[in-house]
Amino acid sequence: MSTDIPTSKEPGVKLADSDFAADRRDLDVRSAVGDYWLRVRSGDLGAIPAILGLAGLVVLFTALRPETFLSKGNIANLCTQALPVTILAMGLVFVLLLGEIDLSAGVTSGVCAAVMAKLIVDSGQPWYVAVLAAVAIGIVVGAVLGWLVSVVRIPSFVVSLAFFLGLQGVTLRLIGEGGTVPVHDDVIVALANKNMPIWLGWAAAVVCALGYGLSQFLRWQRKRSRGLTGSPVELVAARVAVVAVVLLAGTYLLSRDRAPSPLVTLAGIPWGVPLVAVLLIICTFVLGRTSFGRHIYAVGGNAEAARRAGINVTRIKVSAFMISSALAAISGVVAASRLNSVATDSGGGNTLLYAVGAAVIGGTSLFGGRGRARDAVLGGLVIAIIDNGLGLLGTKAYLNFLITGIVLLLAASIDATARRRRSAAGR
Repeated sequence: MSTDIPTSKEPGVKLADSDFAADRRDLDVRSAVGDYWLRVRSGDLGAIPAILGLAGLVVLFTALRPETFLSKGNIANLCTQALPVTILAMGLVFVLLLGEIDLSAGVTSGVCAAVMAKLIVDSGQPWYVAVLAAVAIGIVVGAVLGWLVSVVRIPSFVVSLAFFLGLQGVTLRLIGEGGTVPVHDDVIVALANKNMPIWLGWAAAVVCALGYGLSQFLRWQRKRSRGLTGSPVELVAARVAVVAVVLLAGTYLLSRDRAPSPLVTLAGIPWGVPLVAVLLIICTFVLGRTSFGRHIYAVGGNAEAARRAGINVTRIKVSAFMISSALAAISGVVAASRLNSVATDSGGGNTLLYAVGAAVIGGTSLFGGRGRARDAVLGGLVIAIIDNGLGLLGTKAYLNFLITGIVLLLAASIDATARRRRSAAGR
């Protein structure tokens, strides 16, 4: 029986599917850009709105306050100002990817910070014991939350709202009404108030740039060797170059002396920045390079389909809440470092709203299944820039709330519109 399809037994002839794979593998820049534009038109916006928002806000506040907004001191202040919200939002990304919500994340950070402060001040424990205890408390809170949501089947909104109220009582019990616990441990205070040595900052920036470039090219080479569709090497090189420029430019700005007096030297990257970088790398690896991360996206996309595919949905949900609360504990530690104290209202107020807003503004979908750890960083910078810029303008507090709320509503509207377009395009 004859056939027109070549087989591997015919010498000198490649398989038809191999030819197709080679053609797809060798996409040029124009085709790759066209494919990307098609995805954007279909509603796959990714981080585009957050990046455009960042650029627009920087231009706006630079025009309104050119002498102060982009000054060396204010850039460093922006970095430290964004730290607690960014870390808290990074944890919330895991929960939002499941299509769930954790309204107690902010007060969880306050409780964990209170535990850390009490252990250091009252019990004389070293900082690492206090921090480990705070993170352990966060993990326990997340485990209970996840168990109630996934096993008892109580809606996450109701469970986390109950914890939001109850944990504030725990903080009051630990600290006392109207009380404040000072935090003077040198290591804890250094997180948000001290800077890395300049040489170490440059070394870290170079290592990160080289590491990112190496990982991207190895990924491109691996896809090419397997005959998979991938970005052209020119676009990979351009992406690596952009990241390297951002890292090195940021290091240069933060390495310049920003002390108001010539008698004092104040330069270097704040210690909290590499902490966020490490957490970002870990979370990005977990979500993008592990089966656990793929299962989170699967459960967020369709929990029933994931269950039928053999994924332990209960374990995934409990783990996601545990990760979120553990990062909330770290956020509380950084917030305590920035304020040099823990108060009864730590983690309360607008902390949670800003963190959820940061994740959504960065590009994480409220409907689940879409988002990345980097969204927390981008959204955290947007929130910090709005707060910082309006503060420099001397804007009244009510306008700060109004503008931040409008930005969050705009981000949610973009998310909902993009979701409808993806559904219409069959994505």
